[in-house]
Amino acid sequence: MLAMQPLLRRLTEIVIRWHRLIEIARKPYRPELHYMRGPGPKWHAKHRGIL
Repeated sequence: MLAMQPLLRRLTEIVIRWHRLIEIARKPYRPELHYMRGPGPKWHAKHRGIL
């Protein structure tokens, strides 16, 4: 039984990594989450006289 422990540990690690990979692959890319529109009105109000 002691000889099986490293094999079981390795298989467990493989299964965990596989599940993480599937979890990452399931999330679709949503460009609107990464889209930056530029400075907002607070920034413009703060930097009005500087530029």
